[in-house]
Amino acid sequence: DFRFYWDFTMLLFMVGNLIVIPVGITFFNDGTTTPWIIFNVISDTFFLIDLVLNFRTGIIIEDNSDIILDPKTIKKTYLKTWFIVDFVSSIPVDYIFLIVEKGIDSEMYKTARALRIVRFTKILSLLRLLRLSRLIRYIHQWEEIFHMTYDLASAVMRIFNLIGMMLLLCHWDGCLQFLVPMLQDFPQDCWVSLNKMVNDTWSELYSFAVFKAMSHMLCIGYGRQAPESLSDIWLTMLSMIVGATCYAVFIGHATALIQSLDSSRRQYQEKYKQVEQYMSFHKLPSDFRQKIHDYYEHRYQGKMFDEDSILEELNEPLREEIVNFNCRKLVASMPLFANAEPNFVTAMLIMLRFEVFQPRDYIIREGTIGKKMYFIQHGVCNVITKGTLGMKLSDGSYFG
Repeated sequence: DFRFYWDFTMLLFMVGNLIVIPVGITFFNDGTTTPWIIFNVISDTFFLIDLVLNFRTGIIIEDNSDIILDPKTIKKTYLKTWFIVDFVSSIPVDYIFLIVEKGIDSEMYKTARALRIVRFTKILSLLRLLRLSRLIRYIHQWEEIFHMTYDLASAVMRIFNLIGMMLLLCHWDGCLQFLVPMLQDFPQDCWVSLNKMVNDTWSELYSFAVFKAMSHMLCIGYGRQAPESLSDIWLTMLSMIVGATCYAVFIGHATALIQSLDSSRRQYQEKYKQVEQYMSFHKLPSDFRQKIHDYYEHRYQGKMFDEDSILEELNEPLREEIVNFNCRKLVASMPLFANAEPNFVTAMLIMLRFEVFQPRDYIIREGTIGKKMYFIQHGVCNVITKGTLGMKLSDGSYFG
């Protein structure tokens, strides 16, 4: 329970960091304000604690066949994989650099060197964005949890994550569109100076920067104007490449997700297309085609499973439990099975084969040799003797 709530808390912290940090670095000049320092200190503390907890957290092997719980093995595995990235993203390198520089030169804020140091600390702060790798791992864990419970929830979660990552990239790209001109002291040919927005509020600057970034990424234009400076040109090309890549990935993932939402229905549709082509090839009459269509609708109800293959892959106890569960209504409605031994009932159910008959189908004709026995799970059968209706059989009846 602790790890579950801790992971959820870290997930919120990571999302907040990946959104707030680029905005703070880009659109706010003073990185030493009390709220900003408190936010970074709390975040860095939580991430350092999480770094320590990872040395005491079991590791699932990629094929989900085993879990590593040995502390020494966990330590070696973590040090070889994600430790360096997590460590670099958790250490407040920017504040350490400022403290060291301030100790060396107490008058640094009075010189031109101060501006260069502040800019450098902004770049060092970007190391915290490496927490994206940790966010992806946590999201993957939550996807696994949803996948083990609800398939629909898992699909919705994956789509939501995909859209969230796209919006996060747009957010980062928008911040980058303003960060580069800001680090260059807003040259006259940059988009900020051309639009006379140097002294605008951060919300206006952010809105125009994100609009510019999304225009590039979606390849629908250059925003308010085409780039003129060399840095803006390179940023535009970078945005277009990232946007085109994200668009291709999004379309591919979205298509795969939609297809995986109801694979059984898709399999049924593909199968029925073959049936339609078969009927067309043999030029079957329309009444035959309608019968075949009705049979497939009643037999499969729009979904197709390879049930025999699925059951054969299971072990015998599990297969018996599933068969008993699937046939529970048949057993409950049939007096023959009411007082029978459970082992006998299970043996009978395993031998049963599901069949669907349409109205006016003759299941057994009078005078033929009976080789099968039928149990009616749902429906009504008429017993006709010498052309006259003898009796009706319904749910729970059997014949043959």
